[in-house]
Amino acid sequence: MTWLLGYVDPSDPCFVAAILTITFNPLFWNVVARWEQKTRKLSRAFRSPYLACYSLGAIILLLNVLRSHCFTQAMLSQPKMESLDNPTAYRMGLALLGVGSTFVLSSFFALGFTGTFLGDYFGILKEARVTTFPFNVLDNPMYWGSTANYLGWAVMHASPTGLLLTAVVALVYMVAILYEEPFTTQIYQQQASPSHKRS
Repeated sequence: MTWLLGYVDPSDPCFVAAILTITFNPLFWNVVARWEQKTRKLSRAFRSPYLACYSLGAIILLLNVLRSHCFTQAMLSQPKMESLDNPTAYRMGLALLGVGSTFVLSSFFALGFTGTFLGDYFGILKEARVTTFPFNVLDNPMYWGSTANYLGWAVMHASPTGLLLTAVVALVYMVAILYEEPFTTQIYQQQASPSHKRS
């Protein structure tokens, strides 16, 4: 990883903006979702947990658009890697983008809007945890699909800056998973428990 740093100017404003958006987005949605789960203030403000969840989801989508824009601008503002600037690497990047998009889109269709955008924190639960494709192939396919998209985009642009930023994306997602996974497991265990069914 250190060899990538020779291509990257970390003081470049576009690079700094990309780092900030990559780290801020999961922090934002996790803090807001946990706050909502504890207080239900968003649900009360919107008079519906569904409207509150849709609103948070819309904000997350806009933040993700901003993150992708900053990621792309950071790549374009810094040098390319000659060894990646060839048709074979471009096709590999395109393939990664295809795989990543498949995981992201299939995750969304399997979970639905509220399942994708933290509906469980709003008390909007599915009857059981989703185990169909792509969840039967990979844990957290939305996150890893998104990471594959960024990796593919970086390879297509022959961008060492993009590769470094993709590593940051993966690291931030791993931290988010450590934070989110125990909560998701807990709520579906509670839902499946006999005492919950009797109530």
